Amino acid sequence: MSGIEMSHDRKLTFAWLFLLVLTLGGGYLGETAEPGMAITLIVAAVIAIKGRMVINHFMELRDANQRIRRLVTAYFYVLPAMVIAVDLFGPWLSRLTSI
Repeated sequence: MSGIEMSHDRKLTFAWLFLLVLTLGGGYLGETAEPGMAITLIVAAVIAIKGRMVINHFMELRDANQRIRRLVTAYFYVLPAMVIAVDLFGPWLSRLTSI
């Protein structure tokens, strides 16, 4: 093992810190930014990145059954897609339901 490789615990610590930064940054962005498609896309990307990190580093599904891994991974792509769809079609859908 070379001196450059990080231990598993150290990798988990850096992953956790990065997740913390993404969470705090997303919260700040959500509270201060003007709503719009650009912000929605950023939030959706952060959801996908955080989900993949949790799957790979904390749930340790990297070596799990491929079907289970694909199902859980799909969730973190479907969820951001739903966030984008609500931003795109939410006003239209709310007009339909108010009729």
